[in-house]
Amino acid sequence: MVRLRLYFGAGNRAMAPSLAALRRRHVLFVLILVFVPCSIFVLFSQPDLKIQEQAVVQRIAELQLKLQHLDAMYREREEDVHVLSQQLGQLLMESLPPGGNVSNSLPLHLSPEVRTLLRNLTGLRPGGGDSTQLLRLPSAYQFLPHLLLSPSSLRPAISISRGRSGVSVVLGIPTVKREVQSYLLATLQNILDSMTQEEEEDVLIVVFIAETEEEYVNQVANEVRDHFLEEVEVGLIEIIAPTAAYYPDWNTLRVTLGDSRERVKWRSKQNLDFAFLMMYAQPRGMFYIQLEDDILVKPQFVSTMKTIALERIANKQQWFVLDFCQLGFIGKMFRCVELPWLIQFFFMFYNDKPVDWLLDHVIHTKACNLEKDNKQCKKDKDELWIHYKPSLFQHIGTYSSLKGKVQKLKDKQFGKVNLFTPHSNPDAEVSSQIKAYKQYTLKRAYEGETFFWGLLPQPGDHLLFIFKTPLFIKKYTFRSGNAEHPSDRLYNTTVEVLPQQLPITYDTYNTTADGFIIVGKFDSLGLAEGPVPRALGIIRQMRLTVHSETDNWAILSEISILPDLGR
Repeated sequence: MVRLRLYFGAGNRAMAPSLAALRRRHVLFVLILVFVPCSIFVLFSQPDLKIQEQAVVQRIAELQLKLQHLDAMYREREEDVHVLSQQLGQLLMESLPPGGNVSNSLPLHLSPEVRTLLRNLTGLRPGGGDSTQLLRLPSAYQFLPHLLLSPSSLRPAISISRGRSGVSVVLGIPTVKREVQSYLLATLQNILDSMTQEEEEDVLIVVFIAETEEEYVNQVANEVRDHFLEEVEVGLIEIIAPTAAYYPDWNTLRVTLGDSRERVKWRSKQNLDFAFLMMYAQPRGMFYIQLEDDILVKPQFVSTMKTIALERIANKQQWFVLDFCQLGFIGKMFRCVELPWLIQFFFMFYNDKPVDWLLDHVIHTKACNLEKDNKQCKKDKDELWIHYKPSLFQHIGTYSSLKGKVQKLKDKQFGKVNLFTPHSNPDAEVSSQIKAYKQYTLKRAYEGETFFWGLLPQPGDHLLFIFKTPLFIKKYTFRSGNAEHPSDRLYNTTVEVLPQQLPITYDTYNTTADGFIIVGKFDSLGLAEGPVPRALGIIRQMRLTVHSETDNWAILSEISILPDLGR
């Protein structure tokens, strides 16, 4: 029995290590079951977590910026109260009798509590004395004294607005009268086409018609409102113009920099125009972007600029201007709370230098140390004036608002501009009574190789397409003008078709003397598109007919004739 117990006892002791090893294996197996899925989850969720973290950081930066904006608005209200108290104090002191004191000067019917409140509000002391010396802060009126001559000098002459505010981005677009051609409508259309729905809901576009001739201002305002009625109605686009009282007597300007008097007036007015636009935009959003009325933009440029700005704010990187175009004052982004720096500077030196030079001087003053060399100065300025590539904006205008000035500069960082949209069209013989410029023929444009560019269309000119195989047409698109020549459009031009057989309802259509049926016309933006009623049957020919003379050449940047293959 002893041997048996010893045997079994030895067996139990031998089995103990194997049971412990088994437990360890079980624990290891459980750990693997837990660790591996968690590792996989963490590995594959890291990008999502990183994206979420970036979104949170960006949101915090945005809230910080909104807080700064609210603080700036609060300071403006405080300033209003302070100015009112100063004016009230001045009135009280003027009513003070000789040898009297403040308490005696107050109207007798005021209660002691009100008298005390007025004394505290105005800073007047009961004993008078040196409290009569009221110090005044310098204001814009010191630099622009003519503004005091009219109470409406700082009010817009017209303001078409739905009061949109609190947006992330305000786009300022000044526009002036040009002798040759206007690019404004094409620029606005390009900006709208480049924005997403989300961007449109968080943006305000302010069109500043920087002219005082009432007829012209109303004409431009009506054109913008007619072409972009929906955007105006929802508050996305606002239109303003200044009063004549806002501008000084141009004959009193000093001639500076050796420029002609006309050029001095032109650049001085531009400084004041930008200041007016910035003053109007400053309380409406977080960021302000200065644009011009003759530009192209990259798709979703608003989100790109906003993201970059918020990233710098979140990373506590200083900046005063973010520059997304290498030309002039285009594509410059500022925090709205810092616009007063520029506005005051422009008022002080509007007669002295061009607007882009003044911006450089502001940055120089903020960044440079006179005890250090120019190399260090440039480095310090580059920390406040941040240049980004590639550019998000391209200048397309050729004729400046300054008479005789031709502006052909292009931003090479913008990249190649698409000047036409190619399509595969049905086989056809094409002909044009409008003479083509160089290789820009109608045939090559129809085949999708380039755009058509014709010289000075005349009334009665036809662009004709004769289909080799007559067909039903589902839809047509003819787009005139392009990015570099937005005003080279077809104006007062109709789209006409000639059916294989005249339909029974022929008399109900608008027709031409030679039997063509008019199915559409070009709008003021140079676009003609729409369906061809299937009831017209198979179409043999299609043409464009010009009905009035134009001062511009004509470009067809898109020709699309889509067959209807339905049965």
